[in-house]
Amino acid sequence: MNLIDTHCHLTFEQLAGDAESVIARSKAAGITSWVVVGTDAKQNPKVVEFAEKFENMYAAVGIHPHYAKDVTTGNITELKKLAQNQKVVAIGETGLDFHYDVSERQSQKQLFANQLKIASELNLPVIVHSRDGFDETMEVLEQFSRNLKKIVFHCFGYSEKEAKIILDKGFYISFTGVVTFKNAEAIKQAAKIVPVDKMMLETDCPYMSPEPMRKQKINEPALMIHTAKYLAELKEMDLTDFAQAITATSKAFFGFA
Repeated sequence: MNLIDTHCHLTFEQLAGDAESVIARSKAAGITSWVVVGTDAKQNPKVVEFAEKFENMYAAVGIHPHYAKDVTTGNITELKKLAQNQKVVAIGETGLDFHYDVSERQSQKQLFANQLKIASELNLPVIVHSRDGFDETMEVLEQFSRNLKKIVFHCFGYSEKEAKIILDKGFYISFTGVVTFKNAEAIKQAAKIVPVDKMMLETDCPYMSPEPMRKQKINEPALMIHTAKYLAELKEMDLTDFAQAITATSKAFFGFA
Protein backbone atom coordinates (compact mmCIF):
# COMPACT_ATOMS: atom_id res chain seq x y z
CA MET A 1 0.00 0.00 0.00
CA ASN A 2 0.95 3.60 -0.54
CA LEU A 3 -1.32 5.56 1.77
CA ILE A 4 -1.01 9.30 2.34
CA ASP A 5 -1.18 10.85 5.80
CA THR A 6 -2.93 14.02 4.71
CA HIS A 7 -2.52 15.89 7.99
CA CYS A 8 0.39 15.39 10.35
CA HIS A 9 2.50 17.62 12.58
CA LEU A 10 5.94 16.06 12.18
CA THR A 11 7.55 19.39 13.08
CA PHE A 12 6.09 19.32 16.60
CA GLU A 13 8.65 18.60 19.29
CA GLN A 14 7.23 15.15 20.09
CA LEU A 15 8.25 13.89 16.62
CA ALA A 16 10.67 16.34 15.01
CA GLY A 17 13.77 15.09 16.81
CA ASP A 18 13.23 11.54 15.56
CA ALA A 19 11.89 12.34 12.10
CA GLU A 20 14.05 9.84 10.21
CA SER A 21 12.85 6.93 12.35
CA VAL A 22 9.24 8.13 12.27
CA ILE A 23 9.34 8.21 8.47
CA ALA A 24 11.00 4.79 8.27
CA ARG A 25 8.29 3.24 10.44
CA SER A 26 5.64 5.00 8.38
CA LYS A 27 6.96 3.54 5.12
CA ALA A 28 7.14 0.07 6.66
CA ALA A 29 3.45 0.34 7.56
CA GLY A 30 2.45 1.40 4.04
CA ILE A 31 2.08 5.13 4.62
CA THR A 32 4.54 6.52 2.10
CA SER A 33 3.56 10.18 1.61
CA TRP A 34 2.78 12.95 4.08
CA VAL A 35 1.34 16.44 4.24
CA VAL A 36 2.95 18.28 7.16
CA VAL A 37 0.67 21.04 8.36
CA GLY A 38 1.52 24.42 9.81
CA THR A 39 -0.34 25.97 12.72
CA ASP A 40 1.35 29.32 13.39
CA ALA A 41 4.05 31.73 12.27
CA LYS A 42 6.79 29.61 13.87
CA GLN A 43 5.63 26.27 12.49
CA ASN A 44 4.97 27.34 8.90
CA PRO A 45 8.62 27.81 7.87
CA LYS A 46 9.42 24.48 9.57
CA VAL A 47 6.84 22.50 7.58
CA VAL A 48 8.17 23.95 4.32
CA GLU A 49 11.70 23.03 5.39
CA PHE A 50 10.61 19.46 6.17
CA ALA A 51 8.80 19.14 2.84
CA GLU A 52 11.90 20.26 0.98
CA LYS A 53 14.09 17.85 2.94
CA PHE A 54 12.12 14.59 2.65
CA GLU A 55 10.99 12.79 -0.47
CA ASN A 56 7.20 12.42 -0.96
CA MET A 57 6.56 15.00 1.76
CA TYR A 58 4.49 18.11 1.14
CA ALA A 59 3.46 21.10 3.22
CA ALA A 60 0.36 23.08 4.10
CA VAL A 61 0.79 26.50 5.67
CA GLY A 62 -1.79 28.16 7.86
CA ILE A 63 -2.60 29.72 11.20
CA HIS A 64 -4.83 27.83 13.63
CA PRO A 65 -7.77 29.80 15.08
CA HIS A 66 -6.27 29.57 18.58
CA TYR A 67 -3.62 32.08 17.47
CA ALA A 68 -5.99 34.63 15.95
CA LYS A 69 -5.50 37.03 18.85
CA ASP A 70 -1.75 37.24 18.18
CA VAL A 71 -1.70 37.46 14.38
CA THR A 72 -0.08 40.47 12.72
CA THR A 73 -0.30 41.82 9.19
CA GLY A 74 3.28 40.64 8.77
CA ASN A 75 2.26 37.09 9.65
CA ILE A 76 -0.34 37.09 6.87
CA THR A 77 2.16 38.52 4.38
CA GLU A 78 4.73 35.86 5.29
CA LEU A 79 2.09 33.14 5.04
CA LYS A 80 1.24 34.14 1.50
CA LYS A 81 4.92 34.21 0.59
CA LEU A 82 5.52 30.73 2.00
CA ALA A 83 2.41 29.41 0.27
CA GLN A 84 4.05 30.05 -3.09
CA ASN A 85 6.78 27.47 -2.42
CA GLN A 86 6.50 24.57 -4.87
CA LYS A 87 6.19 22.01 -2.06
CA VAL A 88 3.18 23.77 -0.50
CA VAL A 89 -0.03 22.04 -1.59
CA ALA A 90 -2.68 23.70 0.60
CA ILE A 91 -3.59 26.52 2.96
CA GLY A 92 -4.28 25.29 6.47
CA GLU A 93 -4.99 24.49 8.97
CA THR A 94 -7.38 27.35 9.31
CA GLY A 95 -10.93 27.74 10.57
CA LEU A 96 -12.89 28.22 13.78
CA ASP A 97 -12.55 26.67 17.22
CA PHE A 98 -15.39 27.63 19.54
CA HIS A 99 -14.71 24.72 21.91
CA TYR A 100 -11.88 26.43 23.75
CA ASP A 101 -12.37 30.01 22.51
CA VAL A 102 -8.67 30.70 23.00
CA SER A 103 -9.12 33.68 20.69
CA GLU A 104 -12.16 35.93 20.42
CA ARG A 105 -14.62 34.59 17.85
CA GLN A 106 -14.69 37.60 15.58
CA SER A 107 -10.89 37.62 15.33
CA GLN A 108 -11.03 33.90 14.44
CA LYS A 109 -13.48 34.64 11.63
CA GLN A 110 -11.30 37.46 10.29
CA LEU A 111 -8.19 35.28 10.32
CA PHE A 112 -10.11 32.48 8.59
CA ALA A 113 -11.33 34.87 5.90
CA ASN A 114 -7.83 36.25 5.33
CA GLN A 115 -6.47 32.77 4.73
CA LEU A 116 -9.33 31.80 2.43
CA LYS A 117 -8.53 34.89 0.40
CA ILE A 118 -4.92 33.73 0.02
CA ALA A 119 -6.09 30.26 -1.03
CA SER A 120 -8.38 31.82 -3.60
CA GLU A 121 -5.66 34.06 -4.99
CA LEU A 122 -3.12 31.23 -5.22
CA ASN A 123 -5.61 28.56 -6.34
CA LEU A 124 -4.77 26.25 -3.44
CA PRO A 125 -6.98 23.76 -1.57
CA VAL A 126 -7.98 24.56 2.02
CA ILE A 127 -7.65 22.40 5.14
CA VAL A 128 -10.41 23.46 7.53
CA HIS A 129 -10.33 23.10 11.31
CA SER A 130 -13.86 23.35 12.70
CA ARG A 131 -14.83 22.56 16.29
CA ASP A 132 -18.11 23.55 17.92
CA GLY A 133 -18.73 26.17 15.28
CA PHE A 134 -20.06 24.35 12.25
CA ASP A 135 -22.70 26.87 11.13
CA GLU A 136 -20.30 29.78 11.50
CA THR A 137 -17.59 27.85 9.62
CA MET A 138 -19.96 27.25 6.72
CA GLU A 139 -20.99 30.93 6.73
CA VAL A 140 -17.39 32.09 6.30
CA LEU A 141 -16.69 29.45 3.66
CA GLU A 142 -19.78 30.52 1.74
CA GLN A 143 -18.17 33.91 1.14
CA PHE A 144 -15.25 32.33 -0.72
CA SER A 145 -16.27 28.81 -1.76
CA ARG A 146 -17.01 29.69 -5.39
CA ASN A 147 -13.43 30.85 -5.82
CA LEU A 148 -11.74 28.09 -3.85
CA LYS A 149 -10.17 25.07 -5.50
CA LYS A 150 -11.10 22.39 -2.96
CA ILE A 151 -12.04 22.24 0.73
CA VAL A 152 -11.56 19.47 3.30
CA PHE A 153 -12.87 19.34 6.85
CA HIS A 154 -9.97 17.75 8.68
CA CYS A 155 -10.26 15.66 11.86
CA PHE A 156 -14.01 15.37 11.31
CA GLY A 157 -15.79 15.49 14.64
CA TYR A 158 -19.40 16.19 13.76
CA SER A 159 -22.33 13.91 12.90
CA GLU A 160 -24.01 12.49 9.81
CA LYS A 161 -26.12 15.65 9.57
CA GLU A 162 -23.09 17.91 9.13
CA ALA A 163 -21.40 15.36 6.87
CA LYS A 164 -24.35 15.53 4.47
CA ILE A 165 -24.14 19.33 4.36
CA ILE A 166 -20.40 19.18 3.65
CA LEU A 167 -20.86 16.61 0.90
CA ASP A 168 -23.74 18.55 -0.66
CA LYS A 169 -21.34 21.48 -1.03
CA GLY A 170 -18.85 19.24 -2.83
CA PHE A 171 -16.33 19.43 0.00
CA TYR A 172 -14.19 16.59 1.35
CA ILE A 173 -14.01 14.95 4.79
CA SER A 174 -10.91 13.60 6.52
CA PHE A 175 -10.95 11.11 9.38
CA THR A 176 -8.43 10.58 12.17
CA GLY A 177 -8.06 7.68 14.59
CA VAL A 178 -10.94 9.17 16.58
CA VAL A 179 -13.31 7.21 14.33
CA THR A 180 -11.96 4.02 15.93
CA PHE A 181 -12.84 5.14 19.47
CA LYS A 182 -15.68 3.34 21.24
CA ASN A 183 -17.44 6.60 22.11
CA ALA A 184 -17.33 7.98 18.56
CA GLU A 185 -20.61 6.54 17.30
CA ALA A 186 -21.71 9.77 15.58
CA ILE A 187 -18.46 9.95 13.64
CA LYS A 188 -18.72 6.27 12.65
CA GLN A 189 -22.22 6.84 11.28
CA ALA A 190 -20.98 9.86 9.35
CA ALA A 191 -18.11 7.84 7.87
CA LYS A 192 -20.57 5.30 6.49
CA ILE A 193 -22.15 7.91 4.21
CA VAL A 194 -18.93 9.54 2.97
CA PRO A 195 -17.97 8.08 -0.44
CA VAL A 196 -14.33 7.16 -0.88
CA ASP A 197 -13.93 9.78 -3.59
CA LYS A 198 -14.65 12.42 -0.93
CA MET A 199 -12.81 10.75 1.97
CA MET A 200 -9.25 11.15 3.18
CA LEU A 201 -7.27 9.80 6.14
CA GLU A 202 -4.92 11.51 8.56
CA THR A 203 -3.25 11.06 11.91
CA ASP A 204 -3.21 14.66 13.16
CA CYS A 205 -0.19 13.31 15.01
CA PRO A 206 1.27 13.55 17.58
CA TYR A 207 -2.27 13.42 18.97
CA MET A 208 -5.11 10.86 19.07
CA SER A 209 -3.56 7.47 18.44
CA PRO A 210 -6.18 5.08 17.01
CA GLU A 211 -7.41 1.90 18.61
CA PRO A 212 -5.87 -0.54 19.40
CA MET A 213 -2.87 1.80 19.93
CA ARG A 214 -4.76 4.48 21.83
CA LYS A 215 -2.66 4.04 24.96
CA GLN A 216 0.42 5.00 22.94
CA LYS A 217 0.91 8.58 24.07
CA ILE A 218 2.53 9.85 20.89
CA ASN A 219 0.72 9.20 17.63
CA GLU A 220 2.69 8.91 14.37
CA PRO A 221 1.96 8.19 10.68
CA ALA A 222 2.69 4.45 10.96
CA LEU A 223 -0.37 4.07 13.18
CA MET A 224 -2.71 5.35 10.47
CA ILE A 225 -2.87 1.80 9.10
CA HIS A 226 -5.21 0.97 11.99
CA THR A 227 -7.58 3.75 10.96
CA ALA A 228 -7.43 2.54 7.37
CA LYS A 229 -8.27 -1.04 8.41
CA TYR A 230 -11.16 0.12 10.56
CA LEU A 231 -12.70 2.30 7.86
CA ALA A 232 -12.24 -0.37 5.20
CA GLU A 233 -14.28 -2.74 7.38
CA LEU A 234 -16.84 -0.03 8.06
CA LYS A 235 -17.20 0.56 4.30
CA GLU A 236 -17.25 -3.22 3.69
CA MET A 237 -14.27 -2.98 1.35
CA ASP A 238 -11.11 -4.97 0.90
CA LEU A 239 -8.27 -3.08 2.57
CA THR A 240 -6.15 -2.94 -0.58
CA ASP A 241 -9.04 -1.62 -2.66
CA PHE A 242 -9.93 0.89 0.03
CA ALA A 243 -6.33 2.11 0.31
CA GLN A 244 -6.05 2.50 -3.45
CA ALA A 245 -9.27 4.52 -3.59
CA ILE A 246 -8.36 6.75 -0.67
CA THR A 247 -4.91 7.43 -2.07
CA ALA A 248 -6.42 8.40 -5.43
CA THR A 249 -8.76 10.82 -3.64
CA SER A 250 -5.90 12.39 -1.69
CA LYS A 251 -3.76 12.80 -4.79
CA ALA A 252 -6.61 14.44 -6.67
CA PHE A 253 -7.35 16.80 -3.81
CA PHE A 254 -3.79 18.03 -3.36
CA GLY A 255 -2.78 17.77 -7.01
CA PHE A 256 -0.02 15.22 -6.49
CA ALA A 257 1.45 13.60 -9.59
